[in-house]
Amino acid sequence: MFTTARLLQLGATASQIRRAVRVGDLARLRPGWYARADADPAVVAAVRTGGVLGCVSALRAHGAWVAPGHDSLHIRTSKSLRGSVSRSCRGDGPPAPTEYAVDPVDVALGCALRCMTDEHWIAACDSVLESGLAHRADIVSVLGPRGRKLLDKCDERSQSGTESLVRVRLRALNFAVIVQPRIAGVGRVDLRVGRLLIECDSKSHHTSLENYQKDRHRDRNALVRGWLKMRLTDDDTLFGWEESLEAIRGVTLPERHRIRGRDRPW
Repeated sequence: MFTTARLLQLGATASQIRRAVRVGDLARLRPGWYARADADPAVVAAVRTGGVLGCVSALRAHGAWVAPGHDSLHIRTSKSLRGSVSRSCRGDGPPAPTEYAVDPVDVALGCALRCMTDEHWIAACDSVLESGLAHRADIVSVLGPRGRKLLDKCDERSQSGTESLVRVRLRALNFAVIVQPRIAGVGRVDLRVGRLLIECDSKSHHTSLENYQKDRHRDRNALVRGWLKMRLTDDDTLFGWEESLEAIRGVTLPERHRIRGRDRPW
């Protein structure tokens, strides 16, 4: 995807650009914007419509974790083109320039505040921070008061989107949740509530026999050392949370998870 200015910077002339369009090497999407035949269809659709790929769609394009249910195309337009699309995603404050076909991660997060639930936004932001796609200082600069409060709840130690969701949901219910603790004889686990260890298992992690065997070995060591262990799949968190929460409460309400004196696992 190229703007006219970018093509000229790369050394193309105006006549060469016209010829490339004529022979099909480039497609003219709208005035000043061109795409090769192998350009991402979602980005092409956003630019052709009169904007750039933004918000949730841009986060997904950059590789951030995005919860299910955000499949529609999210487009952000500049102020001058805002009337060209029926619905334009926007963040707080004046619109950022539409310099790139896909919005930068920080700009996309700023817009996504209006299109995602709080917990989904925190999970996406956790993913951005953990993977180094953007830094807190970059993100906070595009956020208003509400966004800054949510950013304070983000944690770059989170290893998956579902882990982020479980942490946020349990803390909202006043559970004291420890993130990524290192347990002697077991290693690092996703979350700890008292002596209840919670692992948020993704399908991709458990496709390998080696990972499957390692996890069972870790579970056995945890049990021997006095820890309680619970594994939640993606589906348990995304589509069966009420049942999962009931199981967690089944352990915590009788206070079997409490760590007391001689019962300390360490």
